[in-house]
Amino acid sequence: MQKDIPGQNISAPSGVRSYSNTKATLALAKASFRSIMRSPSAVVFTLAFPLIFILVFGFLGGGGTRIDVGVTPGSDVNNPVMGMLEKTGMIRLVKNKSKAEFDKLLEKGNVDAMIDVHRKVNTAAYSVNVVYTSASRDKGGILKSVLNNIFYDKTLKPTVAEIKESTITGREYKTIDFILPGQLGFSLLSTGVFGTAFVFLSLRQTLVIKRFFATPVRRSSIVIGEGMARIGFALIGALFIILIGHFFFGFTLVHGAITVVNMLMLATMGIIVFMGFGFIISGIAKSESMVPPISNIVTLPQFLLSGTFFSIEAFPGWLQPISRALPLTYLNDAMRKVAFEGLGLWDVKFQIMILLLWGIGIYAVAVKVFKWE
Repeated sequence: MQKDIPGQNISAPSGVRSYSNTKATLALAKASFRSIMRSPSAVVFTLAFPLIFILVFGFLGGGGTRIDVGVTPGSDVNNPVMGMLEKTGMIRLVKNKSKAEFDKLLEKGNVDAMIDVHRKVNTAAYSVNVVYTSASRDKGGILKSVLNNIFYDKTLKPTVAEIKESTITGREYKTIDFILPGQLGFSLLSTGVFGTAFVFLSLRQTLVIKRFFATPVRRSSIVIGEGMARIGFALIGALFIILIGHFFFGFTLVHGAITVVNMLMLATMGIIVFMGFGFIISGIAKSESMVPPISNIVTLPQFLLSGTFFSIEAFPGWLQPISRALPLTYLNDAMRKVAFEGLGLWDVKFQIMILLLWGIGIYAVAVKVFKWE
């Protein structure tokens, strides 16, 4: 009788095919994808919920009453005009940037106008030069009304003598250009966290994973298969949201299909990072009833503080560092830069690097707390 030698691979008997973990992984991914498609909660959080917000804000069009006005370098800032602008409450003066930086911000509509105030030679009056951008016509019109009111104010009439205005051409920045990337990011966050946490906790409690261990399938195949299904479902949802936003509400895609591909690549990075939160939650939750509250602790602050509905610059100063520490903030920022500004993935490498750092940290914790049984 031939003895088995430790470490020696025993070939399969003739006519019997060797087990393929690749096929097992794909089979698990296919089964998981079907399960996700049949899950009402997955469809709601990934497609319906973000789509409702996109429809609402898409039909509302442009909004917001805050006007960002850049102060030209070298401008006189200690004058009645600047003082009255700051008192309006709706105007935020942006300072301490170079002319080149302001030119880019103005062209992209990130600032709504530029103002330059100088005292006229040998007189007490001021010369006011205002540059608007066609990328923000609505807010430019509001600023004109504010300036006209100031110049007709009897307290300023003796000091302000003239105003010069001009307009440069810029890309129009619509509400949907801000809202859609934020909703897309939240969709990825919800899919990654809730979906992963519920699935692996359920597989563990129903002893499905234990049954898998009785087969030749590897543990990595289980994780990869489930991951492939969730990434595939999330990307289908992302593509659907982008196309709806573009064709129905004019969501800006500067480079067309290339921009879409870049956004989907960012979406892939985002869903992988967010799945790490789901693995952690499935490891620490004792029952399915504990998953929603723990998941909400992860998702709700990011939903509110990561620039989903409005810029984090609108938050109080003490809150902004917290917002800038959240991974969803960087995904949203990268999405908006790629879509509206036409940047490539290399141009948003800082945002990608932060996401990667979050991913490394999250999965390091997930390895420690994740349980198979």
